[in-house]
Amino acid sequence: MGQSKKDDLAYKVLKDIKASPDLGLLRCVQCGMCASSCPAARHSEYDPRVVIKRVLDDDKTLLEDKYIWNCFYCYNCHSVCPVGNSVCEVNQILRQMAIDKDTGKKEIESFMSFADSFLDTGLGVIPKEHHKQLSKDYGPHWDRLQQQLEDVRKTLNLESMFLLPEAEKEVDKTLEAIGFKNRVKKIKDVRDKK
Repeated sequence: MGQSKKDDLAYKVLKDIKASPDLGLLRCVQCGMCASSCPAARHSEYDPRVVIKRVLDDDKTLLEDKYIWNCFYCYNCHSVCPVGNSVCEVNQILRQMAIDKDTGKKEIESFMSFADSFLDTGLGVIPKEHHKQLSKDYGPHWDRLQQQLEDVRKTLNLESMFLLPEAEKEVDKTLEAIGFKNRVKKIKDVRDKK
């Protein structure tokens, strides 16, 4: 009430650079097709229809809600929506808004080790801290593959999976230019204040 349209959550979502030009957010009729095809809705309390309803109701508390972090980004909602809406897209935008507002930074802390691998090697490699869980999930075959990975790559006649030093410099410049390094630093600063 009394807010300008530019302050409305739906308006901000639609004006975001990540929003498709034909995003059907304002055409949503709450039919529930998105919820019926959503794997996250089957396995959690998440409901994509509720996300859209809260955006349309200008419920800015959604940015502080863990709810938006349950989307798998599978785009099932997008593929079945009769009006061309994509809750996946909306969630991506909401998550970024939450990160920018600091309320979402704690939700992505666990991904900082992936960010570190980009900064250290220019590649997204599985951080060592996740190896124990992967071993548990995939069994001894995963451990063996990791131990023999270089030998397997040589047998398959594959080059090193690491970047050449000059490529690392280019990747480093790119990560700097797109603001990745600065964003990682801000997230780590929030984590370190705890």
